[in-house]
Amino acid sequence: MARLADYFVLVAFGPHPRGSGEGQGQILQRFPEKDWEDNPFPQGIELFCQPSGWQLCPERNPPTFFVAVLTDINSERHYCACLTFWEPAEPAQAAAGAEDAAGRDEEADEGGSGRLSPAASGPPGPLFAPKTLVLVSRLDHADVFRNSLGLIYTIHVEGLNVGLESVVGNLLTCVIPLAGGSQRTISLGAGDRQVIQTPLTESLPVSRCSVALLFRQLGISNVLSLFCAALTEHKVLFLSRSYQRLADACRGLLALLFPLRYSFTYVPILPAQLLEVLSTPTPFIIGVNAAFQAETQELLDVIVADLDGGTVTVPECVSVPPLPEPLQSQTHSVLSMVLDPELELADLAFPPPAASPSSLKMQDKELRAVFLRLFAQLLQGYRWCLHMVRIHPEPVIRFHKAAFLGQRGLVEDDFLMKVLEGMAFAGFVSERGVPYRPTDLFDELVAHEVARMRADESHPQRVLRHVKELAEQLYKNENPYPAVAMHKVQRPGEASHLRRAPRPFPRLDEGVVQWIVDQATAKMQGAPPAVKAERRTTVPSGPPMTAILERSSGLHGNSARRLEVVRNCISYVFEGKMLEAKKLLPAVLRALKGRAARRCLVQELHLHVQQNRAVLDHQQFDFVVRMMNCCLQDCTSLDEHGIAAALLPLVTAFCRKLSPGVTQFAYSCVQEHVVWSTPQFWESMFYGDVQAHIRALYLEPAEDWGPSQVAEAPAEDERSALDVASEQRRLWPTLSREKQQELVQKEESTVFSQAIHYANRMSYLLLPLDSSKSRLLRERAGLGDPESASNSLVTSSMAGSVAESYDTESGFEDAETCDVAGAVVRFINRFVDKVCTESGVTSEHLKGLHVMVPDIVQMHIETLEAVHRESKRLPPIQKPKLLRPRLLPGEECMLDGLRVYLLPDGREEGSGGSGGGPALLPAEGAVFLTTYRVIFTGMPTDPLVGEQVVVRSFPVAALTKEKRISVQTPVDQLLQDGLQLRSCTFQLLRMAFDEEVGSDSAELFRKQLHRLRFPPDIRGTFAFTLGSAHTPGRPPRATKDKAPSLRTLSRNLVKNAKKTIGRQYVTRKKYNPPSWEHRGQPPPEDQEDEISVSEELEPSTLTPTSALKPSDRMTMSSLVERACCRDYQRLGLGTLSSSLSRAKSEPFRVSPVNRMYAICRSYPGLLIVPQSVQDNALQRVSRCYRQNRFPVVCWRSGRSKAVLLRSGGLHGKGVVGLFKAQNAPSPGQSQADSSSLEQEKYLQAVVSSMPRYADMSGRNTLSGFSSAHLGGHGKWGSVRASGRSGGLSGDVGSRLAGRDTLAPPQANGAPPDPGFLRPQRAALYIIGDKAQLKGVRPDPLQQWELVPIEVFEVRQVKTSFKKLLKACVPGCPATEPSPASFLRSLEDSEWLTQIHKLLQVSVLVVELLDSGSSVLVSLEDGWDITTQVVSLVQLLSDPFYRTLDGFRLLVEKEWLSFGHRFSHRGAHTLAGQSSGFTPVFLQFLDCVHQVHLQFPMEFEFSPFYLKFLGYHHVSRRFRTFLLDSDYERIELGLLYEEKGERRGPQPCRSVWEYVDRLSKRTPAFYNYMYAPEDSEVLRPYSNVSNLRVWDFYTEEALSEGPPYDWELAQGPPEPLEEERPDGGAPQSRRRVVWPCYDSRPRAQPDAISRLLEELQRLEVELGRPPERWKDTWDRVKAAQRLEGRLDRRGAPSSLLVSSVPHHRRSLGVYLQEGPVGSTLSLSLDSDQSSGSTTSGSRQAARRSTSTLYSQFQTAESENRSYEGTLYKKGAFMKPWKARWFVLDKTKHQLRYYDHRVDTEYKGIIDLAEVEAVAPGTPTMGAPKTVDEKAFFDVKTTRRVYNFCAQDVLSAQQWVDQIQSCLSDA
Repeated sequence: MARLADYFVLVAFGPHPRGSGEGQGQILQRFPEKDWEDNPFPQGIELFCQPSGWQLCPERNPPTFFVAVLTDINSERHYCACLTFWEPAEPAQAAAGAEDAAGRDEEADEGGSGRLSPAASGPPGPLFAPKTLVLVSRLDHADVFRNSLGLIYTIHVEGLNVGLESVVGNLLTCVIPLAGGSQRTISLGAGDRQVIQTPLTESLPVSRCSVALLFRQLGISNVLSLFCAALTEHKVLFLSRSYQRLADACRGLLALLFPLRYSFTYVPILPAQLLEVLSTPTPFIIGVNAAFQAETQELLDVIVADLDGGTVTVPECVSVPPLPEPLQSQTHSVLSMVLDPELELADLAFPPPAASPSSLKMQDKELRAVFLRLFAQLLQGYRWCLHMVRIHPEPVIRFHKAAFLGQRGLVEDDFLMKVLEGMAFAGFVSERGVPYRPTDLFDELVAHEVARMRADESHPQRVLRHVKELAEQLYKNENPYPAVAMHKVQRPGEASHLRRAPRPFPRLDEGVVQWIVDQATAKMQGAPPAVKAERRTTVPSGPPMTAILERSSGLHGNSARRLEVVRNCISYVFEGKMLEAKKLLPAVLRALKGRAARRCLVQELHLHVQQNRAVLDHQQFDFVVRMMNCCLQDCTSLDEHGIAAALLPLVTAFCRKLSPGVTQFAYSCVQEHVVWSTPQFWESMFYGDVQAHIRALYLEPAEDWGPSQVAEAPAEDERSALDVASEQRRLWPTLSREKQQELVQKEESTVFSQAIHYANRMSYLLLPLDSSKSRLLRERAGLGDPESASNSLVTSSMAGSVAESYDTESGFEDAETCDVAGAVVRFINRFVDKVCTESGVTSEHLKGLHVMVPDIVQMHIETLEAVHRESKRLPPIQKPKLLRPRLLPGEECMLDGLRVYLLPDGREEGSGGSGGGPALLPAEGAVFLTTYRVIFTGMPTDPLVGEQVVVRSFPVAALTKEKRISVQTPVDQLLQDGLQLRSCTFQLLRMAFDEEVGSDSAELFRKQLHRLRFPPDIRGTFAFTLGSAHTPGRPPRATKDKAPSLRTLSRNLVKNAKKTIGRQYVTRKKYNPPSWEHRGQPPPEDQEDEISVSEELEPSTLTPTSALKPSDRMTMSSLVERACCRDYQRLGLGTLSSSLSRAKSEPFRVSPVNRMYAICRSYPGLLIVPQSVQDNALQRVSRCYRQNRFPVVCWRSGRSKAVLLRSGGLHGKGVVGLFKAQNAPSPGQSQADSSSLEQEKYLQAVVSSMPRYADMSGRNTLSGFSSAHLGGHGKWGSVRASGRSGGLSGDVGSRLAGRDTLAPPQANGAPPDPGFLRPQRAALYIIGDKAQLKGVRPDPLQQWELVPIEVFEVRQVKTSFKKLLKACVPGCPATEPSPASFLRSLEDSEWLTQIHKLLQVSVLVVELLDSGSSVLVSLEDGWDITTQVVSLVQLLSDPFYRTLDGFRLLVEKEWLSFGHRFSHRGAHTLAGQSSGFTPVFLQFLDCVHQVHLQFPMEFEFSPFYLKFLGYHHVSRRFRTFLLDSDYERIELGLLYEEKGERRGPQPCRSVWEYVDRLSKRTPAFYNYMYAPEDSEVLRPYSNVSNLRVWDFYTEEALSEGPPYDWELAQGPPEPLEEERPDGGAPQSRRRVVWPCYDSRPRAQPDAISRLLEELQRLEVELGRPPERWKDTWDRVKAAQRLEGRLDRRGAPSSLLVSSVPHHRRSLGVYLQEGPVGSTLSLSLDSDQSSGSTTSGSRQAARRSTSTLYSQFQTAESENRSYEGTLYKKGAFMKPWKARWFVLDKTKHQLRYYDHRVDTEYKGIIDLAEVEAVAPGTPTMGAPKTVDEKAFFDVKTTRRVYNFCAQDVLSAQQWVDQIQSCLSDA
């Protein structure tokens, strides 16, 4: 029984103490005045009466009612029912309120109390003050409270003749039962009657209609997310303008959580003064008036539910886990069936008559029933995971969370994991875990209805029926007596609040009320206490649990076959059939990935243990340990499936005898698993064991128990621990005091003995065999740091756990032996403390345990020492012998092989993959470190793969990243240290060290590797140490010697030059560099002709060429021999005559101004500059450019004579520069100004030196880019449209930078409007970085023009390359490999985007050069992207560079001589280590490869050549790609030592020499499809869709390692089967080629290589000296060509034919010229060209139309047709159209096409039918602007064709060509 109301309070408005307009609540009276003993008066009631604050009001509002909830310190809830009404304010109150009258309007809006109406203008009216009647109760009977308070108000307002004191007294003394379904009628003595029904069971919440209202306001999804949020302990805030709605919503949400109880802050109505509570860190459910929504905006982690708006807002930083599927979707659909039953019938053609919807109260119970079912499904079988730790004196129960999650199959599920870890669930376990207690609806449901719920899942109607049944029970619980008598309570009349009340609410007489209360209390004390006997029963456990979703465990279905294999293997092991067991072992290890197989293994092993001991021999022991390790490898730290728990007794059972008295147990070999260091695992194991022992304790039939009790017990073995506990709890009250004490003691000592046992067990598994190895502990976060283990959930398996930063783990800064023991003792002590206090061990026992633990650990360490000592003496297991790698001549082994396992790294090759080969990795072998490479050689660990040797290697210099990893060895499943080495040659060594490799050896390997990768000096690299006496350890020279050494050098140069005077300069002279010893000395005084660096810098010596001193002239003899000069001679850019003077007529000259590298260190010694510029001016020009790299000419077009220049970018700051806005010249002109003037003169000189600069007509004045492609201004967007640089900077620049998609080309390819005049084309374009060229002013004479483009920076190349590496070689096997994931990561790397940009810029430059404009490329420092662009432009424009010799020359000239920083970008030395590897040259090679793919017949070298260079530019095997400039190479004496005769066969130091030697022996670098067209300019497509991933990045052959070290790759061929040494009969000459293992080009060479090899073999057999392959090939080609000439009828059947039909010759961007002036139409990457081309531009736009006839073209010119654009009049009434015509002399026809690039012709005119060609006349619709003489007609036997050429000249040429064709025939 309980009081209906504890307190009645009257609260009124009082002024605020600080005098603000806000008032505050004052308690006028409260009854009873002194607190009840069992229930003190709650504080702060006055805040809750007016949650929005106490305010006066200008008019009388109707009374309001709501129920607030307060929670006291004991978590008891107090319900405060508040009824508020308004009375005229007393003068004092009114005065207080008037002070703030002005701001009242805003308050009305902001405070939102809704009670303030704007004050009328004029005198203020009367004010009204709120007064509140409050009932405080611990019972939740809101309706009764409403009626009772209403009655009191009614008596006051209506002036009824009833004493208020007696009503209040009766209210306070009314007593009602708590539960049990009784019905009580009460009256307050005012002629009223109320019926109170109590719920049937107290544990079920009472919700009335609140749940149904919540769903109405928010909808299904929103309520579900609130439900999940409340369960997973998030903060939930409700907003509404109604307090009653807030209270209902909070009550509804709590009702949904049943059977869990919400245990955090719960405030359905929060007063405004307490809003700061919302920033509490703990979870809560709170309701706040919507008026305060603004104050809640800045809460970042609160889920806000707006009841009035129907929305739920979840902040970004909060993730609410949803219910596990399929429960989420099932719950959703059932809820919609309950809320919207018509949804199912909405689509029916003949809907049944609508059933009447449930009442709101019934719907409320149906919704709750859905959630009750949901909890029953979620928590089904939970009682099977309860551990009874103690039964007496009070039950202690623990829940085995991991087992529950494992058996439900929800280990990964975030939602359930959080629910089980939450406070609500902990309360659930302690409340409902008790085995003997009253049960309720949920217990019945979870025990008996689970099977029914599973069966109903797929039948919605049956589910609905079940829901309705449950709803009935819930409804009955709340309303046990449906036919209740109606309440009878007086209510005030309509609008009674507006009538003027006779008086304010009276003050009640305290004495009267107190007297009534006292009387009732006395009466109660006399009455006997009503004790309601609780019906306690044993709680049913229900069926064992099943998985929520039957998931097969990945690939390993638990097939019976696998389990059979496991059983067989184990029986073989124990029968001693070791060979059989060994065969089965790999299959067993694979099967053990499946859970069932692991369980099976554990069961089988249990069968072989007798009396807790099983002694094995060494081999058996090894097998058992390996299988155990494999089992444990996939256990997470929680051990959900109980595998580790089942193995725990076995690891202390299996053992082997090492020597007399020394036994090694299995636990010493299975320690490396995370599960052993997880406190939760040990706790659940401990509690499980304690439960088993306690059950056994009570199951032993006790002698002293009465026979009746024994007889009652059912069959002993079947009863679970919970049943036993329930029985014991039932008997407990009947036992005597002594018996009770005895039982408590027995239980306590059981727990204590288990604690000792577990302290031993833990020391077994935590102390490593070798206590000096503390690695084990470091990896176990749990041992070092209690928090990290107990709170974090370690779900990742150990296989991937990387322990790079060992020393940062807490507690292991100095991991000495003693510290291992200390850490273990601490870990065990923490465990003992926790479990013993939880399970009620006495403090004396606990102290004893603490004393014992260190002794246990110490004892165990001592036994382990003996075991460790003896185990070292065991004969090692036979390991495969190490395979020694083949080394290059001069390559030395630095570290002999360390045994390692090579693990799979995510590439398919090693794992068999799509290639279909076997899984070659993991492989077992050794890693070797040589002076040149890191090499792994070994064999696959899987014995079924066969005896394949696996080789993987890469140059030490290519190492880009090395990191320590911690991985499991594939065979023993032991956790081992490992290394992951990644190289920029796209190799990855992911290795686990064998256990025999000590950590010191591994560390030594790392240090040696690091030393070789980053030598302190470049002379420590392999290219230098190879075959020389210089050792890597020698200290480098002091840098201060640099100047003297250069001086000495120049002296030597002079000497050498003297000797060479009078010779031809092309003769090669060996240059002897000064010895190192000689370099450091100061120069002797009497040395003649000394040239010093300091002199070089004085302007006076920078004289023009003609005045060179003789000594200077001689210095250059060596410089002339450089590759650059040979190329400049070829291009006609200047030769050095013997007098070193130039013919003035030539526009450019070779200047030796930089011969001492004084002006620019990174430029070559000889430079091409305009003839008119003096040498001394160059010094000043150079200051304007970064790194002093001023513009110099590097190539000249043979046809258009335009030149390509390169330079560094302009200085951003400091130099006013050529283009900046001109300042007024100051009297003393600054040096910067003079520099910029020099620079302007210099550019002027470049422009002037172009031969056709003066001729501004015709082809040289091509206008800007066609708007069809560049979407410019108006119809033809000019380059110079808005200020000359404006049009391009916004247009081309952004387009080239890829900022803008290219507009489609003109649809029909129509020619431009000939009448449109175009502005002229600039003579020089400067391609610069957009950022530098800001604020640039145009050149006044419009001779040069800026093209600002956005290029990527070098650091972007670096990061992009890192991502490319990760994409191509992931590093660890992908979880679900798919082509899409590779493509996604490839796209993320942006590598192809950068290549696209490079190709696009290059094609633009090619276009400009081809049209006759010169181009200066001036980007960044001039040595990275500039070099890439300039080299690509030359490669595309000049066929010479597409030959082997030409490409070498291009690289030597542009990359080596012009100072690309190979050493810096490749991080070759210790100094460059921090800058990292940046593959600028590799990117260039990739671009070349893309062009090679598109034009396979234009390159003399093969794709292999590019890969070869890509590999060796980072390998440091050759000296070619070392150092950053010619200057540095001269300093080291490298530049000229390659020249001259060699004594004896020395190893190749230059990569070119190596290529030459190799090319003589093999055609590996030659492209058989090479059939170039003369003067072909290549225009490749550059869109990303046209680019391909270079196979250099992805391919590998594990049989021999990278194929780029030819001597190693071409190993001895495998003997064919007929030569088998075993003497057996030859079966066949076949051998298996594995795509993932063998190098396919070697195993299956192409047909031509095969024939050439065959020829050589036959010649050797005949005894002839074999001819070189190249001579043979040239002979065959010549013969073919001859045959082609003789056979005029068709295409020659030639070896030269491309294997791809119609492989395009040139694509991409076309330049075409129109009839007037011309247009530079950039049809970037389109298949069509727009505009028309004059007949004269035959080379400018080579045709690429191909019909079947011209599909195969040799390089002969007779077959080339005459072609161009003509206008043709259509047949009768058709208009004139521009068509592309091709005159084919061989086939004797004139074909025409829609577009130049089309392959299908539109029509043919057979020349055999032509009768005459005559001049024509313009007809209607003909082009207007064309001269009349440009028309001609061709008359055939069928019709007359009317043609119009673009000008008279081309018309004449066409007529002549057709005439000559006719005459030939």
